[in-house]
Amino acid sequence: MPDVPYALPRSPRSPRRRRTAALGVALLLGVGASVAATAPASADPGRTPARTLVVSTHGDDAASGSARHPLASVAAAVRRLPAGGTVLLRGGRYDERISLGAAVHDLVIKPYRHEHPVLDGTGLAVPDGRSAMVALDGSRDVTVEGLEVTGYRTTAIDAMPIGVYVHGAARDVTLRGLHVHHLGNDNGTLGSFDLNAHGIAVYGDSVDHPITGLRIEDNEVDHLVLGASESVVVNGNVDGWRVSRNDIHDNNNIGIDAIGYEPTLPEPYRYSDRNRARNGVIDHNTVRNIISKGNPSYYEDGGWCNCADGIYVDGGTRIRVERNRVSGSDIGVEVAAENAKGSADHVLVSRNVITRSAYVGIATGGYCNGSEACGGEQTGRSHDNRFERNTLYANNQLDDGSPEVLVQYYAYRNTFSRNRVWATNDAHAVLGTVDGAGDDGLSTPLRADHNRYWTTGGHRREATFGSLGTTYTGFDTYRKATGQDRHSRFAKFHLPR
Repeated sequence: MPDVPYALPRSPRSPRRRRTAALGVALLLGVGASVAATAPASADPGRTPARTLVVSTHGDDAASGSARHPLASVAAAVRRLPAGGTVLLRGGRYDERISLGAAVHDLVIKPYRHEHPVLDGTGLAVPDGRSAMVALDGSRDVTVEGLEVTGYRTTAIDAMPIGVYVHGAARDVTLRGLHVHHLGNDNGTLGSFDLNAHGIAVYGDSVDHPITGLRIEDNEVDHLVLGASESVVVNGNVDGWRVSRNDIHDNNNIGIDAIGYEPTLPEPYRYSDRNRARNGVIDHNTVRNIISKGNPSYYEDGGWCNCADGIYVDGGTRIRVERNRVSGSDIGVEVAAENAKGSADHVLVSRNVITRSAYVGIATGGYCNGSEACGGEQTGRSHDNRFERNTLYANNQLDDGSPEVLVQYYAYRNTFSRNRVWATNDAHAVLGTVDGAGDDGLSTPLRADHNRYWTTGGHRREATFGSLGTTYTGFDTYRKATGQDRHSRFAKFHLPR
């Protein structure tokens, strides 16, 4: 017999609204519009400009740019490479923001040999709006590799410090082997969604030209103070991208996010497919300890929201989330749409290992249907998504009765197959639903089959499974009532190492 509808956790998640007011982009020190300038007058006009230039903290911008006579700034080096080239940074700490404009192309910025350059924003004032230690505005065929980026932080609520920021009509940008850490917005205003910062941010804010050919790979992004924003984000008009083999950890908001429907593009394009991160891959990343407790933006009614996703597809489409390891975060992987006019669709979540999340392992569907019980917010839809061959274990560390997998509102034509799910909480909660999901006018049952389920200290008669607002106690009771999981098994399995 069915039990009462699945109850929301004792401390329901707060609406995860992000800042929607338009943020001006701060003018950055560095190259900007003058990047295509010719070489200084002191250069030999009959000599072909060097394709490789060296920069050092002890250099001189009037020097030749050789290893023996390095330049002092990246800005000076880029101005001497209007046709592209390589900028090599000697080891040391640089208090320079790097800004590459639309005229920059075919450029590589990386360390000199095996030395260790650090872009340190500790002494830099952070202006209002978005600003970054490394900013690329419309640049093309650019690689930034092997740098450490740190110290860029503020307490100003109107400022958004970013480690690396790509926007405009950029294409074929690679961010590789960076270490972005210990930066952010330290403003302590409780409950404010106006606090924002990013580690690596890509905003497709050109209406006519999507960002394409983007690669974010082999980076470490950690110890960020983010407010209502994300560690690594791909937002808006970004078409064709990959986020791979990154180590993202110990940040106080979302680890990796692919976003649609924010005001990244203006009206009338905001609610079009053009304003969605799409045709992307998130694979082979390690995401751990992404926790919103202590983040001022997520303090409400005397408590903290456990709502930071390890990996989040919020309004994105045609995205593959594959072979990632997500552990110790509030939510492992979520596919949803915060905007009521939006959807997350045609997303494949496959072969991920998701463990020890505070709240749930996988969540999909809008988190609220407009009722006061979930914050009075109207959220978007989740449809035509596939969750396949994932392993979930011990994901309700709060032990508040939440399930390993939670299907929320406005979720339809989603498939859950060939997964392995092991619930360890006292409620033996495997699959979950939310009160009223069956009455939202859109939701259909999660099409589940060929899965393997298990619960610690429980039995198949005690395990709980939810569907369309009703929770069933007992694996066989659930299958008989819903017709789902006909070929699935309730049996123990070996966990991956």
